[in-house]
Amino acid sequence: MTENSNFGSSFIARASNREEEKQRQYGNKILQLVDFNQAFELVKSAVEDKFNMHRAGLSLVLQGLPTKLGAYHVLGSNLIIVNKRILGIIKTHKSVEEYNSYLFMVLTHEYLHSLGVIDEIQVRKMTYALLVSLVGEQHIATKMARHQPWDLFPELSLFNDNSFEQKFEIIKNFDRTTQSYIG
Repeated sequence: MTENSNFGSSFIARASNREEEKQRQYGNKILQLVDFNQAFELVKSAVEDKFNMHRAGLSLVLQGLPTKLGAYHVLGSNLIIVNKRILGIIKTHKSVEEYNSYLFMVLTHEYLHSLGVIDEIQVRKMTYALLVSLVGEQHIATKMARHQPWDLFPELSLFNDNSFEQKFEIIKNFDRTTQSYIG
């Protein structure tokens, strides 16, 4: 019995180490993101692996939105709108890891909406479950998925703005791996 017990403990320890290593590697992938396109490719891959869900042809728009609104998906469209103000505040006042983690989390959340998951609570649960499995409970992206970003970044409340900017920026070549050439 002791031999079986040792085998079981050893097996569990190896599985735990593999899970921790996978989470470290994914955390490094998030840390090394360099642009919106790369972040979204990682999001799509993760969502497909975890939930077996995929769609193509999305566009990313950056717009100054009220600071209590991180992003939204226009229902029935191919648009994900991300709050340019919040991105700018986090990029200016926080680390690269925090910025990339926020970007990854918010794109995941809105991508799930674009896949037809309309219920906000369900999307939050799915985003959180995905991030726990990818980077673990203690990663900043997971914490952002569990709580509101402004709970983790009190600086956001210092920049309270309830307006929608009229200007917006369309990110070129977004979702480029699923676009095909039409000649």
